Amino acid sequence: MSKRSFSIDFKLKVINELIQGYHSINEVAYNNKVDWVSIDDWRWKYEKYGVDGLKEATTTKKYSKEFKMAAIQDYLSGYYSLREITRKYEIPSTNTLRKWIKDYNDHRDIKATGRGMSHSMTKGRSTTLEERMQIVLFCLENGKDYQRTALTYQVSYQQVYQWVKKYEDGGEEALWDKRGKKKEEAELSPEQKIKLEMQRLERENVRLRAENAFLKKLEEIERWRR
Repeated sequence: MSKRSFSIDFKLKVINELIQGYHSINEVAYNNKVDWVSIDDWRWKYEKYGVDGLKEATTTKKYSKEFKMAAIQDYLSGYYSLREITRKYEIPSTNTLRKWIKDYNDHRDIKATGRGMSHSMTKGRSTTLEERMQIVLFCLENGKDYQRTALTYQVSYQQVYQWVKKYEDGGEEALWDKRGKKKEEAELSPEQKIKLEMQRLERENVRLRAENAFLKKLEEIERWRR
């Protein structure tokens, strides 16, 4: 069955009925023979983009693998509903997102469908422990807005998501870049124990520097908003 098409004038009429407040969204949907989900989407697009947001798309959107994975990870995190994610990433419908999630759960390769939208995703890069601490603190302070944090610090969405999860599961220690197999402290030589203690002190210094840098970053952002 082909998807029913609605004119911009019709959408505006329905939105106006809803905005007037005399009828609930279900009543407006029933009176106009449109499902309430569509009406809610029209209202959201109109509030965000104006009349342009009500125009039918003339081209198929293309998405990078990184973009799809970011949306999937948001859903798997449990913090967002399907509709919230589609609006956050401007995905046309929840059906599109459901298909990506199904492919991921079925262990199918998540492939890019073109170059579109890739400009909104920042590539990953190497970071220091101090930077990772700053990024995690910023993300938590901003309600786990992974995408905003990735853009602010020029790292990938996936990196931010993984660092925050590690921090929540294991604290600052989990962000430390460990090399090789960790020995039990009882097995360490005196020299290794001294080195371990120095590493602990260094991590504490890194944490303090990261917190200071994080506070400066917040002050900088506040100045931009004024």
